Amino acid sequence: MIWEFWKKGFDAWEDATARYVERWVESPVVLGPAGQLLKAQMQAKTAAEKAIAEGWGRVGLPTKRDQERTLALLGRLESRLADLEEKVESRRA
Repeated sequence: MIWEFWKKGFDAWEDATARYVERWVESPVVLGPAGQLLKAQMQAKTAAEKAIAEGWGRVGLPTKRDQERTLALLGRLESRLADLEEKVESRRA
């Protein structure tokens, strides 16, 4: 009985709080600054990634983009070699 009374009170509090928080989070007062903060964080992340890539480039090490490009080229080369092997095997037979 006490549990049921407490549970009903908790559910009422949770519903009221959820409605209040939803209205607050959806308001332009919160969404505007939150959007600006997210935009600034993404710009900072982009700038940091660019600086890191330039730093690796200055040291002479490949960047992530260089490695991805090399991996793609190796994949194409492997595919061509497989095709050539098939042609050689078909001519032998």
